[in-house]
Amino acid sequence: MIGAIIVGIIAGWLAGKLIRGEGFGLLGDLVLGLLGGLIGGFIFGSPNGMIGAIVVATIGAVILVWISHVIREA
Repeated sequence: MIGAIIVGIIAGWLAGKLIRGEGFGLLGDLVLGLLGGLIGGFIFGSPNGMIGAIVVATIGAVILVWISHVIREA
């Protein structure tokens, strides 16, 4: 559980840095990272190890951030 939260925070922070725009704050980054982990795991399958989990969760979080920016602009 703690590992998933740490991965979520790291992934959300990385997604915020990779996608330019307004930040979502620590709680928003945590939520995006955790949801991104679910989406990334669905797309790429279950990752092996902590680095794999961070990469997959970051990709999923970037997708979520991009979608949220598209919705905000519409």
